[in-house]
Amino acid sequence: MDAPFRLDGKSALVTGAGRGLGRGIAVALAAAGAEVVLNSRTAAELEVAAAEIAAAGGAARVLAFDVTDPAAVRTAFAGIERLDILVNNAGLNRPQPFLDVDEATLDRLIDLNIRALFRVAQAGARLMVEAGGGVIVNVSSQMGHVGSELNRSAYVMTKHAVEGLTKAMAVELAPKGVRVVSIAPTFIMTAMTRPFLDNPDFSKWVHDRIPLGRLGTVEEVGHAVVFLASPAAALITGSSLLADGGWTAW
Repeated sequence: MDAPFRLDGKSALVTGAGRGLGRGIAVALAAAGAEVVLNSRTAAELEVAAAEIAAAGGAARVLAFDVTDPAAVRTAFAGIERLDILVNNAGLNRPQPFLDVDEATLDRLIDLNIRALFRVAQAGARLMVEAGGGVIVNVSSQMGHVGSELNRSAYVMTKHAVEGLTKAMAVELAPKGVRVVSIAPTFIMTAMTRPFLDNPDFSKWVHDRIPLGRLGTVEEVGHAVVFLASPAAALITGSSLLADGGWTAW
């Protein structure tokens, strides 16, 4: 194996790629040689990300659609000729105390973090099975392995569902040549997490629970995803890579 960490000649789709973790993952995949399809609902954000990748010598194109819309997912995947790597990254958190979680919040988290992820994974897996193989990386969280006392019951539930789905998909799709793994990061400074982490008390709570003593970076998560998608991880399926700074080791 001459270049086990390279993705040259591979085609990858990243959902939620307009900003934050998704954008960082897309940049990392492109830097490793993959041709990346960028997805989110907002084409303008995707165009900026695609330009960033092109400026660095990578290849990217934009495919804007709403992953929570079944018809949009079907249409989008019908137009994809080849898919070697799928990174199921689109997700959301809206913290509320368990006793106060409202129906709209519960429905939104389940719809995006579970139903849409399932739907996109299914569409991607169908393409991969037809082609004889591929890799699906479901973006989970350290909260898919533990609980939390800080108003994250609904989010924790959805991420545990992602971990369970990853295992079930991996076992079922292994004979068809498709690997399925998850990446479970700790808190990363992104547009989604910044409002929480700007709170000094919350920031201290987070840092006190990470043995390495710091937040993760978007780049670190991107590099971990490249590893999981690469030939170097050919024997890994059904597992969750905990990029959590030791959070779950306590």
